[in-house]
Amino acid sequence: MAAGRAAADHSPSSAVLALIMAEKPLSAVDPALYPAGVPDGAGSSAVAWSAVIAGAVAAIALTLTLLALGSAFGLATVSPWPGVGAKPTTFTIGAGIWLIITQWLSAALGGYLAGRLRVRWHGLHTDEVFFRDTAHGFLTWAMATVLMAIVAVVAAALSNVPPPPVDALATRETIDAARKAAATFAGFTGLSLVIGAFIGSVSGAIGGRLRDRHP
Repeated sequence: MAAGRAAADHSPSSAVLALIMAEKPLSAVDPALYPAGVPDGAGSSAVAWSAVIAGAVAAIALTLTLLALGSAFGLATVSPWPGVGAKPTTFTIGAGIWLIITQWLSAALGGYLAGRLRVRWHGLHTDEVFFRDTAHGFLTWAMATVLMAIVAVVAAALSNVPPPPVDALATRETIDAARKAAATFAGFTGLSLVIGAFIGSVSGAIGGRLRDRHP
């Protein structure tokens, strides 16, 4: 048993861990990045939640405004008469493009505000500052997206609108067209979210870079 315990203590993973611990403590900073040692205020939180919340609120407000404008433009092109107005496919593609534009603008605004309104980190390396600003922009987009999703789910759950009656005379072409329209809109929604995450992160880095030019 003693031999087995000794073999376990001298396993490759234990040897590597012991070597890492022997070189320098885990709390030590990289001397190549910080030759003067730990900067002042390094123990504070790396996330300025007040700036993230402010950016998320601004992004949600702009999203609601643009969605209202998009709904007005879309309803203006719809007609109850057959053969008049925009086709369902054209309407779906237009709505998807407007959704991408909405995400782009709202994420850019929220990320920029989060980067511009955060506290100034003194003594940090530019790589760490860039990462934190990018994270602030991403967190702003994520918070706004999650809050919008929660509101949409709660509103759908609390609504008392009965489901539309099933049309027994619906043809296979009609059902297939509805399926394709739903799939197209879902694809545009996913693409808009990906673009929003990227734009929010970049805008956070831009806002943070401008923030550091001021005291």
